[in-house]
Amino acid sequence: MEISALYHNTRPEGELPVQETAAFDLLEELGIDYYRVTSEPADNMEKCAAVSEVLGVPICKNLFLCNRQKTQFYLLAMGPDKPFHTKDLSHQIGSARLSFAPEDALWELLHCTPGSATILGLMNDTEHRVRLLMEREIYEAEFISCHPCHCTSSLKLRTADVLEKLLPHTGHEITVVEFL
Repeated sequence: MEISALYHNTRPEGELPVQETAAFDLLEELGIDYYRVTSEPADNMEKCAAVSEVLGVPICKNLFLCNRQKTQFYLLAMGPDKPFHTKDLSHQIGSARLSFAPEDALWELLHCTPGSATILGLMNDTEHRVRLLMEREIYEAEFISCHPCHCTSSLKLRTADVLEKLLPHTGHEITVVEFL
């Protein structure tokens, strides 16, 4: 997979998808420093592993989940090598029968497509219908990596900027979860 050089506070050249442009605009508006690489779509964890090497930080596995009734939605940011067991998570957040949310809900709530789910998508959840879940290891890391709402770019952000600038701006709180 071809991956660009590492860029600092520079968005990709050319016309970008609307949701990606909005993500870069928000980072600039909030004064959030970032490093970026561009690649072919990094829409699965195998492709993200190659991108992670260039970024120097593992790309989070971001899972968009819902309850059985599709009335509660969750964005889970976890380490790329951690196994995901719905039973472990369900117990921690008090929601039974978790599953992957439908693609149309991912687009409606976060303006992301499959493989692009990201914390930056919370800027589009103005009704706060998505609950952010973050694995403790990610929450405590110095950097977090994600896509800017489109999986042809990947970013490295200071976790402190996400916690202290991005999330207060979107109005989302974090529930820290743990996986063994």
